[in-house]
Amino acid sequence: MANNRDKRKKLILELFHDDMYVPMRRRELAIFMQVSEENRAEFDSIIDELINEHEITVTKRGKLILFDEKEEVKEGQGKTINPLHPSFTGKYIGSKSDYGFVEVEGLDEDFYVSAEDAMNALHGDTVEIEVVKERSKNGRAMARVINIVERSKDVIVGTYEASDKGYGFVVCDNNKLKDDIFIPVEHSKGAVTGHKVIVELTSYGDKNHNPEGKVTEIIGHINDPGVDILSIVLAMGIPNEFPEKVLNQAERASKPVSEADMAGRKDLRDLTMVTIDSEDAKDLDDAVSLVMNDDYYELGVHIADVSNYVQENSAIDVEAYKRGTSVYLADRVIPMLPHTLSNGICSLNAGEDRLALSCIMDIDRNGNVKDYKILESVIKVDRRMSYTNVKKIIEDNDEETIKEYEELAPMFFKMHELARILRQKRKNRGSIDFDFDETKLVLDENGKAIDIKPYERNEATKLIEEFMLIANETIAQHFYWLEVPFLYRVHEEPDEDRIEKLKTFIRNFGYTLRGGNDDIHPKQLQKLLEKIAESPEEMLISRLTLRSMKKAKYSPECAGHFGLACDYYCHFTSPIRRYPDLFIHRVIKDWIRGRLSESKQDHYNEIVGQTALDTSRTERRAEECERETIKLKKAEYMQKHLYEIFEGVISSITNWGLYVELPNTCEGMVHVSTLVGDFYRFDENNYELVGEGTGRTFKLGERVKIMVHDVDLSSRTVDFILADFDYGEAEHDYYRSGRNEF
Repeated sequence: MANNRDKRKKLILELFHDDMYVPMRRRELAIFMQVSEENRAEFDSIIDELINEHEITVTKRGKLILFDEKEEVKEGQGKTINPLHPSFTGKYIGSKSDYGFVEVEGLDEDFYVSAEDAMNALHGDTVEIEVVKERSKNGRAMARVINIVERSKDVIVGTYEASDKGYGFVVCDNNKLKDDIFIPVEHSKGAVTGHKVIVELTSYGDKNHNPEGKVTEIIGHINDPGVDILSIVLAMGIPNEFPEKVLNQAERASKPVSEADMAGRKDLRDLTMVTIDSEDAKDLDDAVSLVMNDDYYELGVHIADVSNYVQENSAIDVEAYKRGTSVYLADRVIPMLPHTLSNGICSLNAGEDRLALSCIMDIDRNGNVKDYKILESVIKVDRRMSYTNVKKIIEDNDEETIKEYEELAPMFFKMHELARILRQKRKNRGSIDFDFDETKLVLDENGKAIDIKPYERNEATKLIEEFMLIANETIAQHFYWLEVPFLYRVHEEPDEDRIEKLKTFIRNFGYTLRGGNDDIHPKQLQKLLEKIAESPEEMLISRLTLRSMKKAKYSPECAGHFGLACDYYCHFTSPIRRYPDLFIHRVIKDWIRGRLSESKQDHYNEIVGQTALDTSRTERRAEECERETIKLKKAEYMQKHLYEIFEGVISSITNWGLYVELPNTCEGMVHVSTLVGDFYRFDENNYELVGEGTGRTFKLGERVKIMVHDVDLSSRTVDFILADFDYGEAEHDYYRSGRNEF
């Protein structure tokens, strides 16, 4: 074993001495050297040993180099791909044009792939590539696809277009799948032009032939209510209906709580508690209670014990794992669990006995958790409260509402007091609070968007957020120190290049961020958000700050949460709609019952890594579905406002134009080709679009007047033209005539 280790150490060191070696991060180097998962610990140990021996060192940007080179390396100008090993496997990302990109996990940059070099790869396919050029004009490495490792799609959703010869084509909803699919007449299943259909691919095509397929299902006509959103759901691969076996199993599990069910549990039915949710919520998975215990707040967070009804590896569990999360869309909710569970026996409905997992915390006046209990319980919610009514009590001091809930109002005031203490404690440690008003779409009876409103956060929503956060932190910290398998919610530090771009951008508004790009602290971002509060550029800078951060994910490693500025965090509070919460509930219950044996821990260790990957993936899928649905309905709404003039803010600038966000959160693009009169270039250092000659310069955050020029529902995009731009009389007449081309 020692001999093998020495060989590996020698091999790694030889690579660093090779003239062709280019500085890489540790993970990039592991991928480059094809280190397997089981050998990763030894690899990391060797790297640490070489660092301690001053053979190699780590630069400020986290890249590994020879120790005596550290003063000579100019970072940010090097390559992330080693030309000694130009073959990689990654995910092909299609584009609206013929070219595409390949993302390789662990590498900072993706690869550009031309249409000629893409073989017949489709968006989402796993492909093997070969590097053909280290840098192209656009700064990306160029590659060609040499093998399709795995197809991502055998099923496509799109719109059928019939020909007069009987056969037809399906135009894919996903515009990154650029080729229409040929459908022979015998495989059309009677579809007519305008039908949304599901197609099974029978051939992936090549350079000279379109992909070919057969219609397996007609979803409905494109103009039928709800078909547009359902098409997005199906295109994302999100299960829309439960198998009969799952429904039957859920029905059998949905029995009233019996004495046998309550055996061994703490009876908390006499404890005053409430649920606080939106008026239209049906799956109530958390209740809260608060009593004063001497000088402490005794806060109870009581979570539906879904694991009592969903046994591991049962049909319900397998289906829940496949879904990963409930999906909340403009006109529907696609639940993780069947309604008999999510809206029935698992929902903490007022006046009903329910099984729960309770985290009861003693919290002092400074917001410190001094003691806590985690236990299986039986609860009975006293009242179902809405955010609106709680807000009227604690924020508006509405006398009528206070009188209506006079037996609960004192508890709500104490809850509000505690929530503010907890929020201040988070703020003091640097927790970042993005106080965005979310979009609420108003649809008519046919599912058409008729209004867009902000879904405001208020003191009631913030109260529940604080209580859920402190419960999640308490649970995560407890099980971290037990050193048992667990599923954490982690949020890594932002990438250095994104922080550099953010710094460059905010300088345009006179703001700065202290410190280096590689050691940013969440408190610095928090202070930035405080400085911009209530300024005209607040929403713009807030959104760009959010985009500069990495996405949170699930992990078996407790790596901390950057955004919340805490070391321990998990998702414990929503097992009805999130599978990770259900997973850790099983671990918690096994610990409570003394069943967390070595063999049980081995079992959880075997599955926790894959569970983290899969639940992070299904979460991203749900978010993408929700995002695309909102984009569709916003475009639909703006279609009713063609040729109307609005004022908005330039939210993004690219080589091809300006993106402008309106006060209603709708965003559209002003294409550079409509800025007639000058040649425009994108200044990436100052985030400006600069007109050469007599033209003007456009800056991020600048307010501009636009006219809604075109809407494309198929691509869910909105095109604007500048309403205050000097096009000339003839050009203005042309645009206002409703023509779509200039």
